Amino acid sequence: MRCHIPLIFLSTLLLTGASLPKTGPLPLPKPPADAQAEAPVPAPEKKPETRVKEGDEDKDQQPPSGQQGSQAPTPEPKPAEGTETEKDGDKGADGKKGDAASEEKTTDKPTDYKAEEPPVIYPPVENENPTEYAKCLSELKALGAVFTEAKRIDDGKGCGIDKPLDVTSVLPDVKLAPKGLMRCEAALALARWTKEAVQPAADVAFAKGTTAKMLNQASTYICRLRNNAPTGKISEHAHGNAVDIASFTLSDGKTIEIQPRDEDGTMTGAFQRAITASACLYFKTVLDPGSDAAHETHLHLDVIERGNGYRYCR
Repeated sequence: MRCHIPLIFLSTLLLTGASLPKTGPLPLPKPPADAQAEAPVPAPEKKPETRVKEGDEDKDQQPPSGQQGSQAPTPEPKPAEGTETEKDGDKGADGKKGDAASEEKTTDKPTDYKAEEPPVIYPPVENENPTEYAKCLSELKALGAVFTEAKRIDDGKGCGIDKPLDVTSVLPDVKLAPKGLMRCEAALALARWTKEAVQPAADVAFAKGTTAKMLNQASTYICRLRNNAPTGKISEHAHGNAVDIASFTLSDGKTIEIQPRDEDGTMTGAFQRAITASACLYFKTVLDPGSDAAHETHLHLDVIERGNGYRYCR
């Protein structure tokens, strides 16, 4: 048994060797060192150049390390003093400069600009209605007023009276001191009020038979604004529609001055309050010392026309 082992091993070798190639694979020859040094190194691919759009110069730029936000733009150079700059909005579609009204001039020194105020247009002096004027004259004469017809007044700025009356007395025995210019309508209202309200109130408030002998006026026609203010609406005095009564002179020689009397418990206070209240039956506007500081020394009475017959009395 032992002698067969070498034979078996030899047979195995012979069988195995029959399938092996005669020569084994040979390695590829190694290139020389000089050839490796001369081989070109491939260059990195070049990034295509991107064109930056106008106005987007800083859009894709990153801020420097450690900073937040975009880089501050470089300020444009300041124009030389005295030169004009043109706003973008002043150019039209053709790129040309707009008209003078749309141009803005900038200089180092500001230019003061003051808008021109529109001219004030004053109404002309209103003409009297001939029929109404004739009727007014007739009624005024019937009451016994003393007056003369004066020439037309036109002082400009809306001031004037078409047919003014120069009134001396409102009743035969009641003078207007000093005499005053006014329209017939104002004179007629003053005469009626004196006869129908002032005289009866004086007879009751004072001794029996006492009457007013004189109306002392502070203002009739005068070209001015209301309350003598520098601005505002024109006064009814400037139209001949108003009269200011400062005091009454009675038949006994006593003078009743107009003053604040709302808390006056005397007959004098009662007389002033009574004639003031009754004045609103004859005049369209009545202002007494209780209305404002400008009327503390007189009664303002006027015949201004208002819508729907409205009257203002206080």
